[in-house]
Parts: sequence; structure tokens; C-alpha cells
Amino acid sequence: MMRVLFVCLGNICRSPSAEGVFREQLRQAGLAERVEVDSCGIGHWHVGKAPDRRAQAAANQRGIDLSALRARTLAAEDFERFDYILAMDHDNLAAIEARKPADCRAQTELFLRYAGRPGEAVPDPYFGGDDGFERVLDLIESASDGLIVEIQRRLAGS
Repeated sequence: MMRVLFVCLGNICRSPSAEGVFREQLRQAGLAERVEVDSCGIGHWHVGKAPDRRAQAAANQRGIDLSALRARTLAAEDFERFDYILAMDHDNLAAIEARKPADCRAQTELFLRYAGRPGEAVPDPYFGGDDGFERVLDLIESASDGLIVEIQRRLAGS
């Protein structure tokens, strides 16, 4: 079993969108039973809340339901539990690295590396218009494709 955690600032826009998209792509690839997926935030402001209504609407347009997801924060046990802890932007990655134990086995990096865009961030759509949420989903879909290829390779080698 592989485990993937997506991380953004508040866990109501980018990371739950990534969780929903990646779950669907895993399902389509026949890997849903072999990969566990979750999301969380660095900040605590939205703990227990559903994803932003605009994130849900954009995902629904693509056949992905985010309504059951609830925001949570990054926890110490996440570093032991997950194989991949993927940040949406540089600030999120810095916060992850600051909390990461020295003996952590999880791969921590920017998510867009898997879209062939190393060093690039998934922009935060929270303060923008609806089109920002569409752009985020496009980026997430592209990175998810690459991450699935990576996971398939790792699972085949195990």
C-alpha cells in the first residue's frame, strides 16, 4: 500500500481538490485499492470545514465530488504514515520541512514536479475568481498523471 498526502495552506481549495482528482485517477487506473489518499493544511483556520464552494463546483463540473471531505491540519504522525507528502506551494513545503522529523521516510516535495514543472507552485485560487479554480484543476490533473506513473513504477518494483 502506498500513501499520498496533499498539503496546502487551509485545506479547503487546492489540497482537497488534489485529493479528489487523484482518487478518481487512481480509480480509473485500477489502483484505488493500492493507494491511500488524504489531504491537510498547514493552518488551522478551516479545521472541520468542507472544501470551498467554488472548489466543489469546479470539481463537480469534472465529475468529482469533494463534499464529504473535511479540513484538517498536518500532524506529526503524517510523517510516519505517508510515502509522499506533496506541497502545493513553496511556503507549504517550507512549513512541511520545518516540521519534518530527521528520520522521516516520506518524500516531501512540490506536487507540480510530477507535471514536469519542478519548482513551480499550484497557485492559491482563494482570493480570485472561479477561473482560478479551473486552472488549479488543470494543473492537478496533469501532476496526478505523472504521480500515477511514478507510483505504478514503484509498485511494480515491490
